[in-house]
Amino acid sequence: MTQHKTETAVLAGGCFWCIEAPLRDIRGVLSIEPGYAGGQTPDPTYEAVCTGKTGHAEVVRIEFDPALLSYRDLLGMFFVLHDPTTLNRQGNDVGTQYRSAIFTLSPEQDRIAHEVCDELAAAHVWPDPIVTQIEPLDHFYPAETYHQDYFAKNPGNPYCAAVIPPKIAKIRKLFRDRLATT
Repeated sequence: MTQHKTETAVLAGGCFWCIEAPLRDIRGVLSIEPGYAGGQTPDPTYEAVCTGKTGHAEVVRIEFDPALLSYRDLLGMFFVLHDPTTLNRQGNDVGTQYRSAIFTLSPEQDRIAHEVCDELAAAHVWPDPIVTQIEPLDHFYPAETYHQDYFAKNPGNPYCAAVIPPKIAKIRKLFRDRLATT
C-alpha cells in the first residue's frame, strides 16, 4: 500500500476557531489543529496569549494532501476567510494574537506565500494594503484540548454563532467543487 505524501501549513487569520471550522469541509484537508506560533514565550496558554504579551498569534496547523489540495489553493481559501488588511485585528478581535500571518515551513512555501500576496495586491482585491506577515515557523504549540474542533462542540457559543456560520457559508459557496462532501 502506497502512503500519500502530506504537507503542513500554519496560518493565522484572527481567532483560530474561525479558520478551523470552515476549512474542515475541504477535500484534501486531513487534520486541523488550533495552536499558537510566532511568539517568544515557551508553552503559552490561551489565557497568556489573550493578553497579547506572549507575542504569539492564534494559528491553525493544517495537514493536507497536496495531490488533492495545493498550498497555493489553501492560501486562496485562507485569504477568503479573513481581512488581511487590518493590522492586529479581525472584526472585534483586537491584538497581535489576531494578526494575519503565514508561518512557512520551507523556502517553497515562503515563495508561494509571497507570490499569492503579491498577486492579490496587484489585483486590488481589497482597497487597503495587505499586512499579512510571512515568516518561517519557529515553533508551533498546540492549543488546549477544549479548543480542538471548538465550533462543532460549541455551536451555541454567541461569538461562534455570530461569526463562524457566514465564513462556512462563504467557503461552501466559493469552493463548492472543493468540498469533501457535497
